[in-house]
Amino acid sequence: MKTTIFTFHDHSPKYKQIYERFKSFIEQGDILANEKLPSIRQLGDSLQVSRNTALMAYEQLVAEGYIRGEGRKGYFVNEVEPLLSQEAFLSPHNKQTESQKPPVVHFRADAVDQTHFPLKMWRRMANQVLTLPDSFRYGEPFGEACLREQISTYLFQSRGVKTDANAIIIGSSTQQMLVYLGHILKDEFQSMIVEDPGYNGAREAFQFHHFRFETLPVDETGVDLSQLEQMKSRLIYVTPSHQSPIGVSMSIQQRQMLIHWVNKMRGYIIEDDYDSEFRYTQKPFPALASIDSARVIYVGNFSKSFLPGIRLSYMVLPEAILHRYQTQFAHFESSTSLLSQLTMATFMESGEWNRHVKRMRLVYKRKMLHLVSECKKQFGHTISMIGEQSGLYLLIKVHLNHSEEWLIQRASSYGVKVYPTSPYFINNKTDTPIIKLGFSHLSCEEIELGVRLLKEAWL
Repeated sequence: MKTTIFTFHDHSPKYKQIYERFKSFIEQGDILANEKLPSIRQLGDSLQVSRNTALMAYEQLVAEGYIRGEGRKGYFVNEVEPLLSQEAFLSPHNKQTESQKPPVVHFRADAVDQTHFPLKMWRRMANQVLTLPDSFRYGEPFGEACLREQISTYLFQSRGVKTDANAIIIGSSTQQMLVYLGHILKDEFQSMIVEDPGYNGAREAFQFHHFRFETLPVDETGVDLSQLEQMKSRLIYVTPSHQSPIGVSMSIQQRQMLIHWVNKMRGYIIEDDYDSEFRYTQKPFPALASIDSARVIYVGNFSKSFLPGIRLSYMVLPEAILHRYQTQFAHFESSTSLLSQLTMATFMESGEWNRHVKRMRLVYKRKMLHLVSECKKQFGHTISMIGEQSGLYLLIKVHLNHSEEWLIQRASSYGVKVYPTSPYFINNKTDTPIIKLGFSHLSCEEIELGVRLLKEAWL
């Protein structure tokens, strides 16, 4: 440490203020043990005080053992016991941060497998894109034509959705697009039907426009459509391929019933197909939009199947809504990265996208099977598992006499971060707590450790 500077106040002598400031620096670890301090002359010059004032401050620090003088070499900081330093000077906020250690195992559902991500291929294609003249302009307001063409082909091949590329809108996230969509629909529709439990992020987007909600109950057996005929809303938001959060899928009979209802009501279905690629027991079901595209607004994204940070989502709009949407947002800039769009278009056109999805389906299936096996081995009949056929998380219904909050806090104390499902519920609440375990980014060894720690915490 060659010099320092700080302001003085008028309440105490300057030598004492210098002494207190250096004492604080040493105790908080800002000046390390054996570090050389400014000379008497340097300190006096930088603080605009006399050398005598600087000397008095140093002598007080020497007397209390904070520093030592070494002849002509100067003054050096002594080793100070850590407990004397950190505990006394940390604010309550910092103490709390210190005690919150990162979890040993984090069952988060908002991450993907990093070890199998095609980083080299993606980087190479991104570098190629940067050489294109198109990379040095603003993007198209509704998404780049090359990416919309690729998505159109992919949806037809994988989801049975036949659509023109011009009907596809590219956005940065499902929530962002639902907010825009809500702006278009709110004049014609004042209420909508949502699943209960259901994706709370979608509800937040629709609440932004003050939609009223009617609810469809969902449990492990599926969605209950029996109440549909008694409802007044003509707009419905559903996750039919992998219900969020329960994980069940709509049967073909339920899908046909829903299409029949929406045609009779002359309304719209908003189909969120957020991770339909990852079904492990059989092939993915065809999308609702493949049955009748005239009254289905199809929403998809690349967050679960590729990379959350890429911020790429899309929706397919029926003709009746498409014109209104394009008119309303024609003068808005694109909300997602032009470079990401061009790179993803290249990635899909090369065939790498299909190879990536097939590869990750096998990777995630192996992890899901391992998680289910470990849960059965460690917990037996004290839990029930929900949603093991598809998706990137598993729900466990815990048959112990403890609340959801207790289970989460107890797990945290053992170094395991798990998540509640209560935010998804509206009226259809369950007495038995259901915990969400995301596994996509974890190795099989981490899954084993996490489940074993949960057993220690809960049993």
